[in-house]
Amino acid sequence: MLSKEECEEILTSEPRGVLALLGDYDYPYALPMSHVYVDGKIYFHGAMQGHKNDAVKKHDKVSYCVFDEGVKNDDGWSYTFRSVIVFGRIRTLTDDDEKVEKLTHLGDKFFPTHDETVSEIERLLHRTEVFEITIEHMSGKTVVEK
Repeated sequence: MLSKEECEEILTSEPRGVLALLGDYDYPYALPMSHVYVDGKIYFHGAMQGHKNDAVKKHDKVSYCVFDEGVKNDDGWSYTFRSVIVFGRIRTLTDDDEKVEKLTHLGDKFFPTHDETVSEIERLLHRTEVFEITIEHMSGKTVVEK
């Protein structure tokens, strides 16, 4: 088991995870997302329409899984890696100021410069959704493949 601090380090440092939602006809719907972890919550962005948006509107309980790159073990094929799974509630942000704030954190994580972040937000804010996961429970572990 990983400590809360180790879980938060993975959520902060790793760029992507897999969001799991309840999709159409109650089938699980999991998709890769780029995220940012800020103030104990997870944020990501996406289009304003689509299967993900429909699922978020229908059911707000989600899970989000993130794992690090791992380290190759001495046997030459297996890895030791750490993973975190978060369970929580998702919502779509509606306030533009809040969206800009969270998109700035997200952009600064991925774009080479802050100026590029600002430029992209100005260009795309009107057609971008921002999603927030409020974490209710989180656990992490180290996996040693054998």
